[in-house]
Amino acid sequence: MILTLTLNPSLDRTIEIAALDRGAVIRAAAAHLDPGGKGVNVSRALLANAVASRAVVPFGGDEGRQLVRLLAAEGLDMITVPVAGPTRSNVTLAEPDGTVTKINEPGTALAQDELDTIADAVLEAAHSGVQGADWVVASGSLPPEVPADVYATLCRRFAGAGIHVAVDTSGPALSRALGAAPALVKPNAEELSAATGMPIRCVGDVVEAAAKLRAAGARAVLASLGADGAVLVEPDGTWYGEAPVTEPRSSVGAGDAMLAGFLAGGGRGPGALAQALAWGAAAVRMPGSRMPGPADMAGLDPGDVTVGAPDPARPLRVALGGLTGALLVAYED
Repeated sequence: MILTLTLNPSLDRTIEIAALDRGAVIRAAAAHLDPGGKGVNVSRALLANAVASRAVVPFGGDEGRQLVRLLAAEGLDMITVPVAGPTRSNVTLAEPDGTVTKINEPGTALAQDELDTIADAVLEAAHSGVQGADWVVASGSLPPEVPADVYATLCRRFAGAGIHVAVDTSGPALSRALGAAPALVKPNAEELSAATGMPIRCVGDVVEAAAKLRAAGARAVLASLGADGAVLVEPDGTWYGEAPVTEPRSSVGAGDAMLAGFLAGGGRGPGALAQALAWGAAAVRMPGSRMPGPADMAGLDPGDVTVGAPDPARPLRVALGGLTGALLVAYED
């Protein structure tokens, strides 16, 4: 069983347009309304592939009730936690070449008693039923006023209950979480650069930055690199893999699908990395924040996914200088 926790879930409206022209009236080619939030997406991807999962979802207001209705319609196994503030809404503008422009609302604050209730719900879910939880995925941006060390606090609490914790967040929340020794962190290239202060220009930089995160406390690092693939750094080895997509439609949720595939594939080693890449590539070929199922991955040939030893000199398509955590807001779900 894989549990997911999303402190800042959302309603995600994706609008497909021919091109983004600022100041103009743009007619949409299509529009999609999907449940959103990184942990929610991980559970949706697992559900689409018949992998046991349960999502813990705080919700509030009309938007929150609509989010719960959408998740229920998908058949998602979830525990809902009512909170005072309304659930946020996000808007994504997707262009035919795969370019995505996201506008994310900040969400609303969670009080300490609400955070405690949410954590209790995770632990109750982890130990209820016949099948206990192997993993808890704690992921996404933090609502306003929630302390930056909240994932670190949750990680210690969940790990103390014997559950592996995967953390997928950015900025100070990621930096603080490292000290709680999560079993896995899943940064993207921007988040790696911000967390380490390193420029990320080639695969070797990714490997070095991931090693710094491990030295800071993370036991394993799965670094998602968009069109450049992914790097996995574990105590037992380091691997690089890629799964090119010739006709991308939307990258929204692709990193969440990748994390879901990795955990469904066993949560360690090159086999899990290959499955992560296949799920992520399938998600990129789909509209909106839809999560891929087996039929969506059937079009991938075995040779489309390659995993092997990293070439440190291999350049990345988008080279990054040192970023600050403040610049990562645009990349958070």
